[in-house]
Amino acid sequence: MRTVRFTVGETENGMTALSFLKKCGFSRRSINSLKNSFSLKRNGAVLRTVDKVFSGEEIEVVIAEDGVPLEPDFSVKAVVAGEGEDYIVFDKSAGVPVHPSIRHRTGTLGNYFASIYPDRAFRPIYRLDNYTSGLVLCAKNSAAALALSKTAKKVYYAAVSGVVKEQGRIDLPIGRTDDSIIKREVRSDGAKAVTLYKPVLVKNGKTLLEITLVTGRTHQIRVHFSHIGCPLLGDDLYGGDCSEISRQALHCGRLEFEEPFSGKLKSFTSPLPDDINRLFL
Repeated sequence: MRTVRFTVGETENGMTALSFLKKCGFSRRSINSLKNSFSLKRNGAVLRTVDKVFSGEEIEVVIAEDGVPLEPDFSVKAVVAGEGEDYIVFDKSAGVPVHPSIRHRTGTLGNYFASIYPDRAFRPIYRLDNYTSGLVLCAKNSAAALALSKTAKKVYYAAVSGVVKEQGRIDLPIGRTDDSIIKREVRSDGAKAVTLYKPVLVKNGKTLLEITLVTGRTHQIRVHFSHIGCPLLGDDLYGGDCSEISRQALHCGRLEFEEPFSGKLKSFTSPLPDDINRLFL
């Protein structure tokens, strides 16, 4: 159980409990769950979502965990970069899948989460590809997941072939190729995809880019830079040079989000891994 207490401010005076909870970051689905389990209280008494709340009152919300935990696995190569009552941030190594799949039933970040919290469901706010390293944000309960998904902002670092001298924007739609369930490509009937980038370091015919995503399509960074003739080094699926690195040179190096229910800004960084650093020695 997770108990959160909120004090009604002057600007919320006379609001319904439903509107107040939405303003506090709860989704309609989570509010319905709270309502059905009688988990909303005011002064020790059950609070209905249609009831009005008034300035100075303390509203108590009891969040019960739901979902099915995964099989624990302590052997996963990931570290905890930081955590709070409602979130945890992992710094995962390349080669660690985020979710279990048919190929990877254990050995995933989800299994590592289960080894730390064996009674909680695994709720990553976003995914990184198996061989992409870096920061992964996860919610510790269902109520926090929506709030985190709305405020999480990531910065990626990628090493690409070629010299990129100026910052830019790639606005090209991405869709699945006709002959693969995995591979994507730029295509006119694809979903809108926008990538922003700027060069950080240029050396030996290679460029280290700082990248932010306006949209979040599968393989977006890998597809966009391959399409413009600057594939990620080590990315054999999209034509990258694999002579110096054995995985796509992509790392989630910065993360920022608002802490659920408090609104406090949290920031995390992860240094470039050795295999990407060596590309620019």
